[in-house]
Amino acid sequence: MTEAALFIIGSIVGSFLNVVIYRVPRGESIVRPPSACPACGTRLRARDNVPVLGYLFLRGRCRYCSAPISPRYPTVEILGGLLPLLIFARFGFGRELLVYWPLSYVLLVISFIDLDLRIIPDKVTLPGIAVGLVVAPLVGLTGFWESLIGILVGGGALYLIGVLGELILRKESMGGGDVKLAAMLGAFLGWKMILLALFSAFLIGAVVGVAAMAGKSKDWDHAVPFGPFIALGAVLALLWGEPLLVWYSALLG
Repeated sequence: MTEAALFIIGSIVGSFLNVVIYRVPRGESIVRPPSACPACGTRLRARDNVPVLGYLFLRGRCRYCSAPISPRYPTVEILGGLLPLLIFARFGFGRELLVYWPLSYVLLVISFIDLDLRIIPDKVTLPGIAVGLVVAPLVGLTGFWESLIGILVGGGALYLIGVLGELILRKESMGGGDVKLAAMLGAFLGWKMILLALFSAFLIGAVVGVAAMAGKSKDWDHAVPFGPFIALGAVLALLWGEPLLVWYSALLG
């Protein structure tokens, strides 16, 4: 029952996150007007907004104009339900669930905004740095200095990679939004976990990038938004970072 309740609540919040993903980068209110079809502008009924099921009942099309509905909507709703389940399964009820649940939703929003528009809004990451620096030490997830060093290590590492990449490739290789996102995550995770998160992000990004290039033509745009990989690396670090570090330390003797 607990897991079912978490998934239902999470998927409902995920439905709202779809609104945030669409409206925040466009500078629109996330409260008004009510949800409407992007194609015809008709206001949606409550039953059409039921997470996941509404999409299935409508067969992925608007009730009024039959325009296709992006599969992103049920995807975000499903992820919104799964993320708290994973955090609860790893930590149970406690400070981790209290902090990591909303943080995972921030990462979900950032990832899909970056995929859609290739931007990471400062209005999300800059306040997030301050919140992480206060909240993570306050609830005992990190120490204050560990959190502060995490900000410097996370943001500094990507900034340095961006500078070196620009010198070598003669073009921008790391966006400022990625740097601020890494700094924000460093505040929540501390310097050890942000390094693990970034290592995971580059590893996954490299695999996906090679696979994508192999399946595309020569004129394919090779610029890949890195925000989703940072977010995925952070989720892996906060869920399984400690066991991975223990395993790696034992491997080194």
